[in-house]
Amino acid sequence: MNTQGRVVAVLGPTNTGKTTYAIERMLGHRSGIIGLPLRLLAREVYDRIVAARGPSVVALVTGEERIVPPRTQYWVCTVEAMPDGMGADFVGIDEIQLCADPERGHVFTDRLMRARGLHETLFMGADTMRGTIAALVPEAQFVKRERMSELTYAGPKKISRMRPRSAIVGFSVENVYAIAELIRRQKGGAAVVMGALSPRTRNAQVEMYQNGEVDYLVATDAIGMGLNLDVDHVAFSSLAKFDGRRMRPLAPNELAQIAGRAGRGMKDGTFGVTGDARPLEDGVARAIMDHQFTPQNKINWRNPRLQFGSIANLVKSLEMAPDHERLVKAREADDLRALKALGEDAEIAARCTDGPSVRLLWDVCRVPDFRGISHAEHANLLEIIYNYLHQGGTLPDAWLARQIKLIDRTDGDIDALSKRLAFIRTWTYVTQRKGWTNDETHWRGEARVVEDRLSDALHERLTQRFVDRRTSVLLRRLGQKEAMVAEVNETGEVTVEGEFVGKLDGFRFRADKGAGSAESKTIKTAALQALAPQFHLRADRFYNAPDTEIDFTEQGGLMWGSSAVGKLVAGPDGLKPQVEVFVDDVAGPEVAQKVQRRLQHFIDRKVAALFEPLIALQKDEALTGLARGFAFRMVEGFGLLQRAEIADEVKALDQDARGALRKHGIRFGQFTIFLPLLLKPAPTRLRLVLWSLTKGLSEFPESPPPGLVTIPVEVGAAAGSDTMSGYRNAGTRAIRIDMLERLADMLRNEDSRGGFEAKADMLSISGTTLEQFSDLMQGLGYKAEAGQRPKVKAVPVTAKESSDVPAKDAEADDATPTEEVAAPEAVEAEAPAAEADVPAVEAAEVEMEAFYTFTWARPARRQPAGGDRPKGKGKPNPRGKKGQREPGGKAAKSQNFSARPPKKEKPIDPDNPFAAALMGLKTDK
Repeated sequence: MNTQGRVVAVLGPTNTGKTTYAIERMLGHRSGIIGLPLRLLAREVYDRIVAARGPSVVALVTGEERIVPPRTQYWVCTVEAMPDGMGADFVGIDEIQLCADPERGHVFTDRLMRARGLHETLFMGADTMRGTIAALVPEAQFVKRERMSELTYAGPKKISRMRPRSAIVGFSVENVYAIAELIRRQKGGAAVVMGALSPRTRNAQVEMYQNGEVDYLVATDAIGMGLNLDVDHVAFSSLAKFDGRRMRPLAPNELAQIAGRAGRGMKDGTFGVTGDARPLEDGVARAIMDHQFTPQNKINWRNPRLQFGSIANLVKSLEMAPDHERLVKAREADDLRALKALGEDAEIAARCTDGPSVRLLWDVCRVPDFRGISHAEHANLLEIIYNYLHQGGTLPDAWLARQIKLIDRTDGDIDALSKRLAFIRTWTYVTQRKGWTNDETHWRGEARVVEDRLSDALHERLTQRFVDRRTSVLLRRLGQKEAMVAEVNETGEVTVEGEFVGKLDGFRFRADKGAGSAESKTIKTAALQALAPQFHLRADRFYNAPDTEIDFTEQGGLMWGSSAVGKLVAGPDGLKPQVEVFVDDVAGPEVAQKVQRRLQHFIDRKVAALFEPLIALQKDEALTGLARGFAFRMVEGFGLLQRAEIADEVKALDQDARGALRKHGIRFGQFTIFLPLLLKPAPTRLRLVLWSLTKGLSEFPESPPPGLVTIPVEVGAAAGSDTMSGYRNAGTRAIRIDMLERLADMLRNEDSRGGFEAKADMLSISGTTLEQFSDLMQGLGYKAEAGQRPKVKAVPVTAKESSDVPAKDAEADDATPTEEVAAPEAVEAEAPAAEADVPAVEAAEVEMEAFYTFTWARPARRQPAGGDRPKGKGKPNPRGKKGQREPGGKAAKSQNFSARPPKKEKPIDPDNPFAAALMGLKTDK
C-alpha cells in the first residue's frame, strides 16, 4: 500500500480528544476511512459526521450493518470491516493498543502495518504503544495529548451512597443485574450496558442514561472502548474477570481504560471500588491517576499475505511465524480452525481446485461463531453455506427463509432466547455479505426484524427476572431493617414479596381494598415505609419534568401524565389561580412543597403564555382614567364582555381612550367587546376553567370543539358560559363571537324595517342552513316570516342599478344601532319591476322554494343604547342628551321618519384604518 503520506501516532490517556481530532483531520481531506473498535462507537462517529456533512457522503460498515450511499467520501467502520484498497486520502485507526488483544489483536496489527492514507494516516491509542509503533513504523511521528480533566481515586464507597451520574462496573451477567436491582430499589433505576446484549438493547440503554431518564449506569468493561458517556464517577465491583479461559486480575492499564470514562471534556472525574472489591493498591491507583503503565512491547500478528492456490497453501500462509521481535504469532482463531476442518472434507477439497474457490472458502470461514455451540457444529453450517455459494453463486431463497423462520420465535426462557439471538446474528452477518443472496436488501431487512424482535423479548425476560429476584444478599446491601421489600413498577403497582397491596397514583398511595387480614396490614405498613424514598424520587423527577408532561383538565384538575397530582383553586384574582396538591402525608412536607411549587410554576407560565395580550393590557401604565377602568373590566371578564352589559362605559369612552385600547388588540364589536387572540382553542379552554373558579362552580362547562361556527346551546349551563366559550346564544344554537360580528356587518346594510332575506354569504359565514339561520336570527331579536315562491334564476344587476345603491361605511366599532334611512316606498316600488322580468311558466312546471323575510322585532323603547341590537334597525333613544326622545314623546313608527335636531359630528379616530377614506368623504360633502 502507498506509504508516501504522513503517518502520525496520537497517543495519550482517555479523554484527550483523540477521536474528535481524528474526525476533524479526516473531514479536512477529500476522502477518508476511520476504523473503530466497537459497532456502538462506529455508530456514534457516523452520526457526528452525518451531522457535519450530510448522509449522502458518509458510509457505515460493520459486520452486521451496512449503509453505503452512491457518492460516499467518508467511511466509518469497525476495524475488521474496513475496506481494502480504497485509496482514500486519510486513514485512521482508533484504540491501536488493541494490537495486544489475544482475540482481535492480529487485525489491529495488520491495520497498523499496512493501512495507509494517500496523504495522512493517524493511529490513536494509549501511550504504551509508543515503542512498538516506533519499531514497526519508523516513519511515524508522535503527538502526545494530555488528559483534559483530572482523574482522582475516591476509594471504596457503598452503592447506597453512590452519587448520580455514576457507572458501576461488573464482569459477569449475574453481578451486573444484582447491582442494577440494588440501585433500582435505592435510587429509582439504572441503565445496563453489556457486551452480551444485542446492539439494539445497548443503544436504548445508553440513550436512556444520556437523556437523564436514569442517573446510574451498570456495565461491563464494554464501556471502556471509546463510548462517550456523561459519567462523573466509575466504581469497580470486582477487579478480576474471566477472559474466556481463566479468571485473571485486571492489569492497571485495563483498569485505567475503564476508569477513564469518568469526567469528560473539562469536567473532572473520580474512580473507586464498591461492593466486595478490595481497595486498590496505592501504586495501582497512582499509576491510573498519572497514566504511567508498562509499555506494550509485544503485539499479535498473523500473516496478511495469503496464498490462495490451495487449502494447504492457505493454511501454511496463515500459520507463518513473524520475523520481528515485537510480533508474536496470534493464537489459532476460529476462522483458521474452521478452515482446517473444512479442508479435510472430501467434497470441499474437490471444489477448491482454483484460487477463486479457495478465496470463497476463506470468506465463508470468516463468518463468526456467534452460536458458540461447538466447533464441529459451526464447521457443518459453514460447509452448507460454502456448497450453496460455490454451486449456485448465491444462497437459495427457500433455504434461507427456512433458517430464519426456525429462529423467529419469542417463547421460551432466557437461555432459549439467547441461543436464538446468537443464531440470528449469524444470518444477519451472512446477509450483509455482498453477492451471497439474490436480494440483499430484502434478506438484510428480514434478518434485522427478527434480531430486533428477539432482542426485545430477551430484554423483557431479563427484566422480569431482574425485578422478581429476592435474595438475602440484596436485603443486607440495601441496609433495610424491614423483613419485606416493596417494589413499584412502571404503572405504579406496589408489590411486597410479590403480593399486590395497592397502587401509587402520582403522589398518593391507594391501598388494595382486599387487604384486611393482619398479614395484609403488615404488608401495607412495609409498603408505606418503603415508599418514602420513592416519593422523593418521584418529586425530583416531577420537579424536573417539562411542562409538556403536565396538563390541566377542563374540571380544573392537574395531571402528570395519567396521574392526578393536584387541582386549581380560586386565587386573589382571576388570572392568578392557586394550586392544591394531592400528596400523601407519609411523603412529608418537603415532597408536598416541591410538588406545589412545580404545579404553581406550570399554571403561572400557562396563564402568562395564553393570556399574554390581557396581561399586557393589565400592566399598561399608559392607560389612565376611563380607559384604565375599562381595561380592568376586560381583565375581569377574561378578555370578553357583552356590549349590552357595559353600554354606558363604552359610550363614555372618547376616541383617544378607544384608540389606546385598540392598540392592545381590543375589538369594539356590535355585540361583544373582545380580544380576538383569546378566541383560540387553548385560551378558551383555560378561560373556562379560570372563570368557573371565580364563579365557584361545582361543575365546569366544557370547551367547545375547535373550528365550529355554531354549536348547540347547552341547556342548564351557567349564565355567561356561552360568552366565556367564545360564543353567543341565539335560539337553539350559539354562534361564535367573531363570526357574529362579521354577520352583523352584513346585516347593517339590510332594510330591517321593510324586511330582507338571507344572502348566501350570511348562510356561509354562519355555517347554517336556511332553517337554522332563521332560528339564529330570531335568537338575535329578529322576526322571521316564512313563505314560498316560484324558483327563478337570478337577474344580473346592471351598472346603473349598482350606482343607485348608496354607499355605506358604517364601522362596527363604537357604533350603536341606527335606523335605515331608505324610504319604504322605494323598496316597494322595486317589487313590480322585478316581477315583470319573470317569464311566464305553466303552473305544473313551476318549482317552489322556501324563503324567510327578516324584520327587527325587539321593542325599541326597552333597548339600551350601545346594546347588542344590530345597527340600522330602529333606535328609540338616539345619541344625545340623556332622556331625549323623538318628537311626539314616544318612539316613532317604522313608516314615520321625522326630522331630528342635528347632532355634533364625532371626530375621526386617527387609529382607524379607514381614517384617510373617511376624511376624503367628509371633504367631498
